[in-house]
Amino acid sequence: MASTTCFFHHNALTTPARTPSQRFAPSFKPHAQVACRAQKRAAGEEEGSGSAAAAVSRRLALTVLIGAAAVGSKVSPADAAYGEAANVFGKPKGNTDFLPYTGNGFKLSIPSKWNPSKEVEYAGQVLRYEDNFDSTSYVTVIVTPTEKKSITDYGSPEDFLTEVNYLLGKQAYSGKTDAEGGFERDAVATANILEASTPEVSGKKYYFLSVLTRTADGDEGGKHQLITATVKDGKLYICKAQAGDKRWFKGARKYVESTASSFSVA
Repeated sequence: MASTTCFFHHNALTTPARTPSQRFAPSFKPHAQVACRAQKRAAGEEEGSGSAAAAVSRRLALTVLIGAAAVGSKVSPADAAYGEAANVFGKPKGNTDFLPYTGNGFKLSIPSKWNPSKEVEYAGQVLRYEDNFDSTSYVTVIVTPTEKKSITDYGSPEDFLTEVNYLLGKQAYSGKTDAEGGFERDAVATANILEASTPEVSGKKYYFLSVLTRTADGDEGGKHQLITATVKDGKLYICKAQAGDKRWFKGARKYVESTASSFSVA
């Protein structure tokens, strides 16, 4: 740090005569004060220049370090682009909503929150999973022997549904009723085909039907029943997935449709 020194000439200092009423008060000539101030200003400028240079040097060093770190760093898998969620574990996320299931001669995807059920509803039933919170939502697979060589031997998809109408349930009430509430006279149940198609998967023909059934005493407003069927090696394979109408529009549709469309024979 620069030091400031004032040099005074011997003849620049004059001491007036003391009087009893006056204190000692040395006086300086003007040129001595100017010399001192000039030296202080020069020393201050030198010190300021040194501090500024040091600050600039530190900023440059910091800039170099930041630049080197940026060049040496690599984008990790956890980094995310704008609008994307960061993957903090560095691995791609899989679909955890469904779990693959492989049975004897068939395969499908089952909602991960559905559990196996011991209930046997149909002859030839080999699988049944149902929703943890609502047993109305479930999937079942039925395998029965057949003499048909292809699913098309049953006729149209609507003709096939007539052959397997037991899947939709049967009306237990046999009393007299008026035609009201969308039901025919003396009927308390109805079924409407919403969609019918004949997709082909790996060269094999399938029948797909989406049916909405309703009963007079139903508390779900009806049931959406999705049926996928095909024939292979003398066996009729049927996958039926369903959900109540109310839950269908509250998110169950995604699981039922995905499960039904995932079914195929191995």
